[in-house]
Amino acid sequence: MILSPPAAASPPIEKGPEAYRTIREVADSMDLPQHVLRFWETRFPQIRPLKRAGGRRYYRPDDIERLRLIRRLLYDEGYTIKGVQKLFKEQGVQALASASQSEAPPSDAAEPARAAPGLAGDDLAALRAALAEIADAERILAQARSPDR
Repeated sequence: MILSPPAAASPPIEKGPEAYRTIREVADSMDLPQHVLRFWETRFPQIRPLKRAGGRRYYRPDDIERLRLIRRLLYDEGYTIKGVQKLFKEQGVQALASASQSEAPPSDAAEPARAAPGLAGDDLAALRAALAEIADAERILAQARSPDR
């Protein structure tokens, strides 16, 4: 039996902007694990991918735009999931999507939970490291003050 050499891999075909995308395509483009997208579907009813036989998900362009907005709010602006849900409820997804990134949220309850806007990644990492050191110092101090010792 003669085996032919494997065919050269053809470059992936680019889809149009209105094409539906699989969960793998969306997760790869957003640099997120697929399970995160499935989890977000449970927390945000605004994300409704088309599900075909066997449960295979196909995300519409609107779904992908909403996922990118959620990712930006959670990871870049530091909101919690509850904070993003509240923003969606108060302002609507379309209003948030069209708003600029630099606008401050209108409600005190929906403020970012992690960082103030404008902090660079290195500054944020340094602050987190300092907070961890402070928490460790408080724990050690509490142990030292404990009458159990």
